[in-house]
Amino acid sequence: MLQDRARAWAPVVLQAVPRLRRVDAAPSSDRSGGQPALAAAAAVVGALTGLTAATFRLLLEHAGEARIDLVRWAHGSPVLGFALVVLVCAAGTSAASWLVHRVEPHAEGSGIPRVEAVVEGRKAPGRFRILPVKYVGGLLSIGSGLALGREGPSVQMGGTIAAVVGRALRRSGPDVRLLVAAGAAAGLATAFNAPIAGGVFVLEELLKRFDPRTTLATLVASAAGFASAHVLLHSSTSDFHVPQLAEPSLAQAPLVLAVGVACGLLGVAYNWSVIRSLRIADTSRWPVVVRAALIGAAVGAVGWFGPGLVGGGDDLTQQALVGHGTVLTVTGLLVLRFVLGVVSYAACTPGGLFAPMLVLGSNLGLLVELLGQTVAPHQTPEPAALALIGMAAFFTATVRAPVTGLVLATEMTGSTTLLPPMLGACAVAMLTAAMLRSTPIYDQLTQRAVNATRVNAAEGHPD
Repeated sequence: MLQDRARAWAPVVLQAVPRLRRVDAAPSSDRSGGQPALAAAAAVVGALTGLTAATFRLLLEHAGEARIDLVRWAHGSPVLGFALVVLVCAAGTSAASWLVHRVEPHAEGSGIPRVEAVVEGRKAPGRFRILPVKYVGGLLSIGSGLALGREGPSVQMGGTIAAVVGRALRRSGPDVRLLVAAGAAAGLATAFNAPIAGGVFVLEELLKRFDPRTTLATLVASAAGFASAHVLLHSSTSDFHVPQLAEPSLAQAPLVLAVGVACGLLGVAYNWSVIRSLRIADTSRWPVVVRAALIGAAVGAVGWFGPGLVGGGDDLTQQALVGHGTVLTVTGLLVLRFVLGVVSYAACTPGGLFAPMLVLGSNLGLLVELLGQTVAPHQTPEPAALALIGMAAFFTATVRAPVTGLVLATEMTGSTTLLPPMLGACAVAMLTAAMLRSTPIYDQLTQRAVNATRVNAAEGHPD
């Protein structure tokens, strides 16, 4: 009887074998050209992303300078000048909101969560028009003074360019997603002049794997983006400058651990506040354009009194890294930038979270240093040391990507002296956030993006 059954099943098995072989062979056929072809495609993606992100960065710098010049000029007529500044900021923010919500909704916010969802296969690569809407919308919103960063738009623009290139080269679906991640690396590398951090962030946070194929594509794109951006930016130096730092000692460990705990606590509060503000915005009955205009007007009012307090905040991070400020001023700046960052992201216009995180982390580290000087001056390192450690620790607490935090802080300052205490502070910050059961910010934002896609599909609006 068993022999009869075997004879009956034999033709079925023999017919299935070729199919099994074809399925097994599919990945190799998808990888047409092998690793050299993939590396070449990644290089193209990186070069195009580098040029796009570099022009975006240059125009943002000009927009920030123009906003500051406007405020200075408007102070010649206090009443009308104040109204003009508020009106200009409100108009720019509302225009960015209109572009997002009327032309391309997928250009909203940072862009990193959407790229992460695409890389994970939970969302399809978006349309090309994400790129121009993200570009122009980012210039309008960040240029108007919203406390947002350039890295989010740069990452999503890189992912969009990668999707277009991957389709043009007829790469497979998995390869297109891999190129999207590579484009994201190039965008981050250009935004922060940090090619290694760009690659590491994508491998640690987006892809969450370090196999040879993904590593090759990511690092090639990051290097190509950095190289092509150099043609326009003409700068290979670090974004931030720190004084010569002394070697760390064990006597400073208590304050380093204090920075880690403080960053962990503030990071948890920041993540909760950002997500809470988005939920309020999602359920608000106010039209999105009106809401964005009001937020822009409020930011413009703050910028009237302190032009350097609004925008991405690179100058504020630089001031912290050289130790400028008192306990009172740094505390006030922390509170103001915390609120500005949360409210600005709730406007749902293009803009990232990295740069605001660096402002908060560096100033929190500086605040711990200033307090330490009053309690234990001989065990307290110089201000730049704890400010730099705070940058990496706060990023780790919010994003939960410690390697990226370490590499990013190191590349952006060009300082490697404090890597051991930075590592300890990052570990403590990560442990603090984990013990408080805080979900990493991009995981929450990615899930929000996926949920929005499901809602749109249920309402008959395809992704």
